[in-house]
Amino acid sequence: HVQLVESGGGSVQVGGSLKLSCAASGLISDTNGMVWFRQVPGKEREVVATIGSDGRTTYTDSVRARFSIAEDNAENTLSLQVNDLKPDETTMYYCAAARQFSPLFVCSRIDADDTYWGQGTQVTVS
Repeated sequence: HVQLVESGGGSVQVGGSLKLSCAASGLISDTNGMVWFRQVPGKEREVVATIGSDGRTTYTDSVRARFSIAEDNAENTLSLQVNDLKPDETTMYYCAAARQFSPLFVCSRIDADDTYWGQGTQVTVS
């Protein structure tokens, strides 16, 4: 089993920045990639960034120039630097670790038995 704890969220002004962190523990070595996703109430989940075990990263188009995902394997932490935040990006941000992973990781995989995710961290932009 894998445990994930997100932190780093907060309230920022439009255009502001935050660094979200995710501390992983447990059988993290059994997973093959990590994901940051968000879900605005009333809307579908959105995968915003992924990083595979080979270090390859992907981003959804709307954040590609503003967000940066990184992994520290020595510390078992995942981060997401979020810049130039917009009001409609106000929501909970979650990290996930997936055993079945590909760079085209889809939202439906988030609820799979071998995908693990934490309690989320709130980002508020106003």
